[in-house]
Parts: sequence; structure tokens; C-alpha cells
Amino acid sequence: MGDLVSRNSRIAGAVLGLAALTVSLTACGGDSLEKSKDGGSAATGGSGGGSKGSIVVGAASFTESKVLAELYAQLLDDAGYDASVTTVQNRELYEPSLEKGEIDVVPEYAATLAEFLNAKVNGPKAPEEKPVASGDPAATTEALKKLAEPRGLKVLAVGGAVDQNAFAVSREFAEKNKLSTLSDLGRAKLKVKIAAGDECAIRPFCAPGLKKTYGIDVAGVDPKGVGTPQAKQAVKDGVDHLVLTTTTDATVDSFGLVFLTDDKKLQNADNVLPVVNAKDAGSPQIAAALDKITKVLTTADLAELNRKVDAERAKPEDVAKSYLESKGLLKK
Repeated sequence: MGDLVSRNSRIAGAVLGLAALTVSLTACGGDSLEKSKDGGSAATGGSGGGSKGSIVVGAASFTESKVLAELYAQLLDDAGYDASVTTVQNRELYEPSLEKGEIDVVPEYAATLAEFLNAKVNGPKAPEEKPVASGDPAATTEALKKLAEPRGLKVLAVGGAVDQNAFAVSREFAEKNKLSTLSDLGRAKLKVKIAAGDECAIRPFCAPGLKKTYGIDVAGVDPKGVGTPQAKQAVKDGVDHLVLTTTTDATVDSFGLVFLTDDKKLQNADNVLPVVNAKDAGSPQIAAALDKITKVLTTADLAELNRKVDAERAKPEDVAKSYLESKGLLKK
């Protein structure tokens, strides 16, 4: 968790009071939390009328989480459930609600949730002193399962789409120095200035990790933020050489930048996967419905979905529907 500046910065926010959370959870339909999975006996709110019962899909308050929640909800609707999406500010709020069954499903990130639960179970220093996540998606997911299952959570299959920290350089700089990986940059023996958050100077995934893992000569950190337009512009203009952003940043190309591959897996595996309340939403039918999107969604797809919402002001539900239809996962 501590290493994942981008994720934390996007989902951080003022912690809402319990009353505000209750309002948020009930706003999606008065009786939507009184549900019966696969039973058909529960009342369903709104216009759904799904015969398999109602399901609440939780989303954190940033674009990508909202898009993923819509993808999940629409597939669950298609599978015969009455799914609704509720946005809860951050993981500190929605994860306990998932354990209680107030929320049934959330789109999650393997490494970040694993370290969040590591801290919750083993103390706040555990992610730094005894981390359970790594650059290996399978191993990280297994570690996550061990922490999640005793808390009544079921971790579903992990996908190929990943939103983790990434570094980019200008296309011109890459071509001039024959760079395609971070190892190439280390071998080039160039002094590199990084456009990032000021915490990059001390975080192991950023400047210290680039030095230790790749032998990159970091000359300094220009504190322009993680993946901000100002940070990318500084690299485009040659003021800085490397920008810290994320793998689902869809604007890198428009700034004339290219990603350098993290070939030694410095970054933890923040692959996307659904996590469900095992008691209320642990059925094979729910897993099968969600697995449809997990299998086809790529990192590039996710970046493009984000771009449509953020740059074109499209609604997350519309973007999700179009994507699912294009993949043949929903009938047009």
C-alpha cells in the first residue's frame, strides 16, 4: 500500500462519518440491502426485478473504479440479478461494508488490497516490514486470499488488466538512447530527473527502487505530482527525463511519451480482480458472470475507458455498456 502512491492519491479523501456511509449505501434503493442471492425470494428495488436477488456493487470515488463497477453490475444484470452501483469514498470505508455484506462485490487491485489487509491484520507497519505483495500476480493473489478468506471475503480470478505505477520518457529521448525498458535506461548511464510526487525521493518503488533495481542514476525529483499534465509536459519539454504515472494513463501518447517496461518487476502486481462477500455473493453463478470481463479486459482497454470518461465526459455506465457490447458480452 505505502508504495502505491498513485492508487492512494486517487482514493484518498476525508473519512466520512458512519451516518454518511449509511446514507450512501441506502441511496441505491430502499430495500436493495435486503437480498437473497440465487433465491429469488427477496424483494428487489427500483426497476430491476432480477429473479436471482439484488446485488450491490461498490465503487471507490475515482473514474476507473466507477467504470469497473459498471462493467460488473451490467454483467450481473445480464445474468439475472438486480445489480446496483453505490460509490463509497475509499477503501477504508467500503472494505468493512464488504465484510458485513452491506456491499456484495467490489472491483479491486491485488497488491493494494493485500497490503491493506496485511496492515489491518498484522499492524500498520506490516506492509513495509513484512510485505505480502510482489510483482508476481499469482503469488500476490494467493497472499491476498489467505488474508481475505478468514474475513468472509472471496477473491475471484485475477485478470491481465493492471493499474500500477509506471514510468514514461519522451519518444525522442527513447529513440535517441535506444530505450524500451527500465533496464535499458540503467545501462545507458544517463543522469535522470524524475517528474513525480515529492515522496518519490523516499518511496522504494520510485527513486530508491530505480537506483537499486535498475542502476538508474537519479539526479533529482521534480515535485510536479503523479501523472499530472504538468509532470508529463515537463518530460515532453525536456525539463525532466522520466515521469511517474500509471499503466492505465491514456494521455501518455498525446504528450509524445512512451512507457518503459518494468522488466524486473519493481512494481507490485496491482492486477484487477473482483472481491465478493463470500456468504452473500459467493455463488459459482456470480463468479462466472464476473469472470467474463476479467478474462477479456486488458490494461490498454482500461486506459481507453478511463480516457472516454475523463476526456470526453462520457458516463461510466455508457462507456461500460458500449465496451461489453463490443466484446459480445452483452446483447445490443
